[in-house]
Amino acid sequence: MKSVLRGAVCTIAAALVLGTGGTAAAQPPAACPNIAPPPPVDTSEVPAPGMPVPEPVPVPENPVGGDRLAECGVVIAQGLPEPPAEVTAASWVLADLDSGAVLAARDPHARHRPASTIKVLTALTAIHALRLDDTIVVTQEDANQEGSRVGLSPGVTYTVQQVLTGLIMRSGNDAAHALAMKMGGVEVTLDKVNALARELGALDTRVATPSGLDGPGMSTSAYDLAVIFRAAMSEPAFASIAAIHNTLLPGKPDGPPLEVWSDNQVLLNYPGGIGGKTGFTDDARHTFIGAAERDGRRLVAVLMRGENQPIRQSQQTMHLLDYGFGLSDDDPVGRLVTTSPEPPYVDAADATAAQAQGDSPVNGQPQASSMFGTVGGPLTLIVILAAAAIGVLALRQRRARLAAAARRKHNGNDHP
Repeated sequence: MKSVLRGAVCTIAAALVLGTGGTAAAQPPAACPNIAPPPPVDTSEVPAPGMPVPEPVPVPENPVGGDRLAECGVVIAQGLPEPPAEVTAASWVLADLDSGAVLAARDPHARHRPASTIKVLTALTAIHALRLDDTIVVTQEDANQEGSRVGLSPGVTYTVQQVLTGLIMRSGNDAAHALAMKMGGVEVTLDKVNALARELGALDTRVATPSGLDGPGMSTSAYDLAVIFRAAMSEPAFASIAAIHNTLLPGKPDGPPLEVWSDNQVLLNYPGGIGGKTGFTDDARHTFIGAAERDGRRLVAVLMRGENQPIRQSQQTMHLLDYGFGLSDDDPVGRLVTTSPEPPYVDAADATAAQAQGDSPVNGQPQASSMFGTVGGPLTLIVILAAAAIGVLALRQRRARLAAAARRKHNGNDHP
């Protein structure tokens, strides 16, 4: 009991300090320590002058997809063989695209940077927001985007479907920027993309750039990417593009057409490959989504923060898919959700901006007044924070028990 009280006092003190600084309250601890991606290795995530460093995305009270997905190590059903040793990515998920069963995983809710795999969410947002036969005149700004580009030509008119093709097949940052501008600009697009992630139940995700280039607060998880990819594959427009091996897009004026090949080796070289997405940045390392169909089953494997050791990420993905096709859906370790199991939350950056405008949004609604403006405010704050501290401690102990129980249970047993 004394430790509970000490924890409550510490939480109250920390919250009061944060409250006076105008920043968001600290996030509750998780059973696994990785509630935010590892520290960056470059300056790509430094906020613009005057902007705060985003707090980590809130940790849901209950692990999305099932309690076992809170575990940090390999998560498999009792009695199953261990996953292939060649799969060395820090975090991965293997799931059935049709039933939503999570067949196996490793640290599925660990927060990592998505790199270009987040383009799946950008594409899905564009499919919802735009008509495929709408047109886009590519600008020099689109064409000048850093990183991977499909080669869209300034001044040339493309359909939305053609730009999506360049986005999905060749991971074009020029295509991502062109679609973002068509949807109202980068900031408007980020609002749409992040809202869609929350709607789908991808609650580890915060998108900072439409292309997947690293930015302040960028975060997702292998679980979230599996949820997002499953939703995208339910859209015929996405699924059809993801399955294309090569195609032609309009080239430069008076020039030949632009030949485009998929960069996903699982699609090109794995029997039954049906699509996926590759990604790499210095901070994210290698990220990979690969999907395939066999005997009427469609599986997806998502790998995050991987290296091309001992074999390339595309080959690791193929080994994981082979492993998955040998498993059944009878004893899943979790489920891919289709909608958010949590109430909407206000992002810390959004809250800071709202406060600067004189608003204080709570779950998307402005507050009429602040409790600090009343005599009973400080007392109310202490009571609320004490209750929150005790709740946080209970949550931490619950997750620790789940992880420990799972360990006891099982101890007996790219970018190409």
